[in-house]
Amino acid sequence: MSDYAPYFYDNGPSSTNGNMALFSISEDTPVGTQVYILNGTDPEGDAVWFGLTFEKGTREYLRVDSKSGNITLIQELDREKQGEISALVSITDGRNKVVETIRVFVTDANDEEPEFQNLPFAVDVPEDTPAGSSIYRVQAVDKDMGSGGSVTYYLQGTPTTKFTIDGHSGVLRIKPGETLDFETTTLHFVTVVAKDGGGQYKGKHQVLTSTATITINVLDAQDTPPAFIGTPYFGYIYEVSLPGSEIATVFAKDGDEGNPNPIHYSITNGNEDVFTINSTSGCISLTAYPVTLRNELYEIKVKATELGPSEELLDYNAMTMVTVRVVDLNNHPPTFYGENGPQSQFEVTMYEHPPEGEILRGLKITVNDSDQGANAKFKLRLVGPGRVLRVVPQTVLNEAQVTIIVEDSAAIDYEKGKSLTYKLLAVEIDTPERFSATADIVIHLLDTNDNTPRFTSEYYIARIPENSPGGSNVVSVTANDPDSGLWGEVKYSVYGSGSDLFLIHPSSGIIYTQAWATLDAEVKSKYNFYVKAEDTEGKYSLAEVFVTVLDMNDHVPEFDDSLVERTMIIGAPVRVEAIDADAESPNNVIEYSIMQAEPDNIFDINAETGEIKLKSYIKSMEIVQNITKQKDCRWSLVVQARDRGSPSFSTTAVVNIDITEATQLKGPMAAFLLQSRHNPMKALGMVAGVISILVGVTVLISTAMFLRNTKSNRIMPARRIIIRRRPSRDRKPWTFNVPFLGGGGNDPLNKFVVGDPEAGSVSINPNKNVRPRCPRSKPNPLPPRAPCLPPPSCPSLSSNPRPSERPRAAVPTVSGALASKGSRRSSQSRESNISSETTKIPVSSALVSELKRRLEQKIIESNSSYY
Repeated sequence: MSDYAPYFYDNGPSSTNGNMALFSISEDTPVGTQVYILNGTDPEGDAVWFGLTFEKGTREYLRVDSKSGNITLIQELDREKQGEISALVSITDGRNKVVETIRVFVTDANDEEPEFQNLPFAVDVPEDTPAGSSIYRVQAVDKDMGSGGSVTYYLQGTPTTKFTIDGHSGVLRIKPGETLDFETTTLHFVTVVAKDGGGQYKGKHQVLTSTATITINVLDAQDTPPAFIGTPYFGYIYEVSLPGSEIATVFAKDGDEGNPNPIHYSITNGNEDVFTINSTSGCISLTAYPVTLRNELYEIKVKATELGPSEELLDYNAMTMVTVRVVDLNNHPPTFYGENGPQSQFEVTMYEHPPEGEILRGLKITVNDSDQGANAKFKLRLVGPGRVLRVVPQTVLNEAQVTIIVEDSAAIDYEKGKSLTYKLLAVEIDTPERFSATADIVIHLLDTNDNTPRFTSEYYIARIPENSPGGSNVVSVTANDPDSGLWGEVKYSVYGSGSDLFLIHPSSGIIYTQAWATLDAEVKSKYNFYVKAEDTEGKYSLAEVFVTVLDMNDHVPEFDDSLVERTMIIGAPVRVEAIDADAESPNNVIEYSIMQAEPDNIFDINAETGEIKLKSYIKSMEIVQNITKQKDCRWSLVVQARDRGSPSFSTTAVVNIDITEATQLKGPMAAFLLQSRHNPMKALGMVAGVISILVGVTVLISTAMFLRNTKSNRIMPARRIIIRRRPSRDRKPWTFNVPFLGGGGNDPLNKFVVGDPEAGSVSINPNKNVRPRCPRSKPNPLPPRAPCLPPPSCPSLSSNPRPSERPRAAVPTVSGALASKGSRRSSQSRESNISSETTKIPVSSALVSELKRRLEQKIIESNSSYY
């Protein structure tokens, strides 16, 4: 028998089952995903098993279930690291095994950001580079394929940048119309963004970007002339100087600081064959003896020229003047000069609080010592309030311009002083004579509006009696503004929710009440609002005002009534009460007293609570009756209620007191009544609550009975009720009287009577009122009266039957009809008929229903069984 090997199905590259030929998988496939199913068969139909192996040393990305052939991804894929997976798949039936080599292609997903090359980016650009020139090219590479691997560029930042970039090539250019300036900005930082074309990643479209910073170093170009440093220059020739002595040194600096050129110095005028200058250092030297000099003052014009790379003179140059003075012996002290010659006092006018570091430009002071050399070296010092002003320079040789600089702006305050005075002192340093000179510096200050009005207190507390007339002064507030002139004028105003009743004088700050305002402590006793102090330029400050309305004794105590009725139980007090409407004590504190009593010396009153009680010796009604001749024990007294205000007010009331003796009451109701004897509203509320509960219970019972009657009255028309009972010797007979014909008068709605020989009878009227009737005599019971035409089913009754011949169960048949819905006419037609159709008596349906209900109830109570 042949044994053939199993084999795989080859379903093509687009299939997800078979032998994985040309199978591909996306690199963003999640780990744990079933990606393929190996599928094959055995020609003999035997069971097959599958296998998946990788070469030794390679990373295993897939795993196969040997029975089902399900292949699962067990590690993350990255196409950029490994774009193809090689493996061996096998199928076996236990005897034969077939192994095939497969290649799984990893397809791309947009998971890689563009990566800039050759970082960091830095470029040097001369400042004279023309606009639109290309200065750099950036390059970023995206490892993804397709649109996800394409890269475009753009600049990130403000639109004021001087640069632009080509989106496709990455070439960075200077914007048209823009120029670089080394003297303004030496470095530019530009952020470039590389963005890919986007692609799918884990089922979503994704665009990835990366950024890099380009540092642009602006190179200085030769476009700025040189400038002298430390001008003006002064030189001195002393009597002891020799040819070749250094007189002064000038220094010039190329304006192009980024790439400065060397400077060449030369004298263009004033040389007079006396001076020479070093072309490289700028040092000016003497070429003759001092005794040969004809002038005491020389002015030398010096030129500084830039040198080119080949030491050639360029067109960029600068000029300065050097003043050379011939110095004789130390016979001159330092001297201060103004615009018009020597001066000992300098004045300047300026605004207060100048900025710190500002120069007092109104002062034009020059200090000079006419001596030569060390004799002309001296120090400058400013004597006055410390650390407010500073003098520059502090050391002078021969002559200098004096500059005074502000150090403390806050100290220069017009409000502290309208002027500042300093002493400018110049003292020689290295001379034995120590010559010196002084000059007064007077600074006149001008005021500015630099102060805000300030109240003397953060809050003001005021008290004003109630009922004060309109326009009454409440309190005066004060705010000070130290500024001068109009800036120091303060205007007051009030605002806030509590300021409606108050006004303020705009200049004096006096707060007073409105002309129409009425202050009442009983209505409102506290007010608070804000007061504002403002100068002419709108600078302001606030303070809070608290006004208390003082209570005045302007209300009289009042009783509820001028005549008070009370009932007093011996041993228990009664209370009267008066109310004073004043707001505060002692105006609303009331004292009670008895002004008059009849009889006298019977009652005491508590002055604070108003409780009236009998004297302690009165303990029974016998004592009361011995005191008075009145039988009703009703006594009167006049009670006064007086407040404690000043002036004090009082009122009186007549109190009528009925004296009674306490009865021994027990139980909670008695305790409640005793507690409520002085509070009738409490007892009234209790009674009202009990009545409400009773009414509610009655309504519930009536509703239940109505629903029951409604349900029981829904009977079929002409319903017969026949009730029989067995005669009993022990049971006494009862009678049922229906006065339809005789004895009832002409009113067909007369009363029905259900009688019992022992219990009497009950009368029922149409209004359903039940009242007892006198019992009838037992030896002479009245026989029941039958209707004119009894029903056929019942035997006829004799006109006067004996009790022994009374029928067992001879009850009139009641016929009626009730409908759930119908008109008033149909409801009026529902009448109760008695047995015969020939005799119709108009009886109310309500009476018939009531008769029926009471009849059934009587029968149920009298019989123990029914049939």
